[in-house]
Amino acid sequence: MLRYQPILAITGLLLVALGVVMILPALVDLSAGNPDWMVFALSGVVTALVGAVFAIAGREEEPLGLNLKQAFILTTVLWFVLPGFAALPFLGLDVDYADAFFETVSGMTTTGSTVLTGLDSLPPGIHLWRSLLQWIGGVGIVVMAIIMLPFLKVGGMQLFHAESSDRSEKVLAKSFDLAAWIGGIYVGLTLLCALAYAAGGMTFFDAICHAMTTLSTGGFSTHDASFGYFGDNPELLWTGSFFMLAGAMPFVAYIGALRGRPYEIVRDPQVLALVGLLLIVCTGLAVQLTLTGEFTFGQALRHSTFNVVSVVTTTGYASLDYTQLGTFSVGLFFVLTYVGGCTGSTAGGIKIYRLVILWEIIRRQIRLLAHPSRVDPLRYAGRRIPADVPPSVLAFLTLYVGTTVIITMILAALGLDFITAISSAVTAVGNVGPGLGEIVGPAGNFSSLPDAAKIALTFAMVLGRLELFTVLVLFDPAFWRW
Repeated sequence: MLRYQPILAITGLLLVALGVVMILPALVDLSAGNPDWMVFALSGVVTALVGAVFAIAGREEEPLGLNLKQAFILTTVLWFVLPGFAALPFLGLDVDYADAFFETVSGMTTTGSTVLTGLDSLPPGIHLWRSLLQWIGGVGIVVMAIIMLPFLKVGGMQLFHAESSDRSEKVLAKSFDLAAWIGGIYVGLTLLCALAYAAGGMTFFDAICHAMTTLSTGGFSTHDASFGYFGDNPELLWTGSFFMLAGAMPFVAYIGALRGRPYEIVRDPQVLALVGLLLIVCTGLAVQLTLTGEFTFGQALRHSTFNVVSVVTTTGYASLDYTQLGTFSVGLFFVLTYVGGCTGSTAGGIKIYRLVILWEIIRRQIRLLAHPSRVDPLRYAGRRIPADVPPSVLAFLTLYVGTTVIITMILAALGLDFITAISSAVTAVGNVGPGLGEIVGPAGNFSSLPDAAKIALTFAMVLGRLELFTVLVLFDPAFWRW
C-alpha cells in the first residue's frame, strides 16, 4: 500500500520553511515604509500554519523510507503546492489568483515569463520575493528537501534523481553531503555575482536581485526593460554573460574541481559542446549584425553574446529587443530556445547532454549504413554509453517536441496567433522566459493572454522543469498498481 504520510510531512516542513522565508521581503518592505509588509507577514503565517498541520498529520513514530513512487509523487506535489502558497503575496498587487500563480510558477521553475507591468514602480519586497522564488527554484528546493530527508530517516537521492536529469557518477557518498556542496557552491557563486554587479555599477539591491536570478538562470528583473536597463554598461553585460553560463554548468563538475579534479569541467563533452556552440553562434551573429551597419563589432559582440547566452542557458534576460534585428535573428533565437544548458545545472531546455547523445546516435547510424557489420558502441567521455540511455534520450526528445506541439495547438484554439502560440509553448516547456512577437517577445509580457492560456502555460512550465516524465508517469494507470 502506498503510504502518503512521508509526502505529507515533507510537504508540510517545506511549507513552514517557505513561510519563514517570507519574513525577508516583509522586513525589506517594513524598512522602506511600505505597507505591503503586512501582506507578506500574513501570507507567511498562513503558509507556516498550514505547513505545520501537514507536518503533524504526516508524522509517524517509525518513519518509512521514501521509495521511488513516493519520490515521483512528492516531486510533482511540491511543484504545485509550494507555488500555490508562494503566490499569496502577489495578491497584494490587486492581481487575480491565476496571474499570481502564473507569476509564481514562472519564478520557481526559473522560466522568467511575467504578467506584471510597471516593474520599476513595484515595492522592493515584491522584487526581492520574485528573485527569491527563482533562486529557490534553481536548486534551493532540491537542496532543502535533501537536507531535511535524512532527519526524517528517508533517502534523499531518489528525490534528486526524480527532479534532475543528472545521471552522472556519484561524486559524494551521502545525499546530505551532496546537498551541502551544491548549496555552498550555489551561495558562493551568487555572492560573487552580486559583488561583480555592484562593482559594475548596479545598486546594492539590484545587484542582489539580479545575482539570484542570474545564477538560477531565471531572468526576472527589477526593471521593465529587463537587462536592457543596463544595456549601455559593457561591464555588466559581460558579467551577466559569465554568470549565466556558470549557472548552466553541471554542479557536480564544480564539486569535482573543488575536490582536486579541475580537469573534469574541461573534459566533460557537454561542457565543451556548450562552450563551442556559444562561441560559434555569438561570433557569427556579431559579424552579421556588424554587416548591417547598426552596430560596431564591439557592440554587436557584446549584445549577441549576452542575448545568445541568455536564451541558450534559458535565463531569458534581454539587453535589447532581438526580434527587431531581422528575420535571421528571429529564426536563430527560436532554434536556440530548444537547446538549454548542461544536465545537473539550473538551466532548462532539452539539455546539451541529450543533444550530444543524439549526435552520437546519428553518427553511428550513418556509419552503419556504409558498414552494416561494423561494431561501433556509443561512447560518452571515453566510456561506453549504457544500452538504456539512447532509447530514453530519443523518447524524451519525441515527447518534448510533441508536448510543445500540443501546447501550441491548445493556445491557438484559445485565440492566440501562431507566432505567439508556438513561441509561448516552446519557451514554457523549455523554461526560457520571453517568446517571440509583439505580445510575449522580449519587449512584451504575458499579461494580456486569457486565463485559460496562462493555466496551460503554467502546467507546461512545471512539465518542463520536471523534464516531462516525472509528471506524466503519474497519469499511467500501471504506476498506481502494486
